[in-house]
Amino acid sequence: QVQVQESGGGLVQAVGSLSVSCVASGKIFSINDMDWYRQAPGKQHELVATITKAGSITYVDSVKCRFTISRDNAKNTIYLHMNSLKPEDTAVYYCHAEILLDLKWHDYWGQGIQVTVSS
Repeated sequence: QVQVQESGGGLVQAVGSLSVSCVASGKIFSINDMDWYRQAPGKQHELVATITKAGSITYVDSVKCRFTISRDNAKNTIYLHMNSLKPEDTAVYYCHAEILLDLKWHDYWGQGIQVTVSS
């Protein structure tokens, strides 16, 4: 059984900072890409940041220079440090992991965690 669980999040004022983390647990052989997605009310699911097992990183343009994704492979954990937050960053943030299980790659998702930025 594999689980992906987010933590952190909450309410912060605009221009403030907040961090979320995500840990994958269970009978995991290997993890490939890990990502943060978000979904704001009335908007589509959006890929925010990706970090590969080797540490390559990509961001959506709207968060570049404000958000930092990092990863601890030994702990099967990723982090998202969010600075200079804007009200439009308000969303449910989801962690996604591509996990090798039973010799096949599977997509696992966390339940999501709310981040609210007040103006």
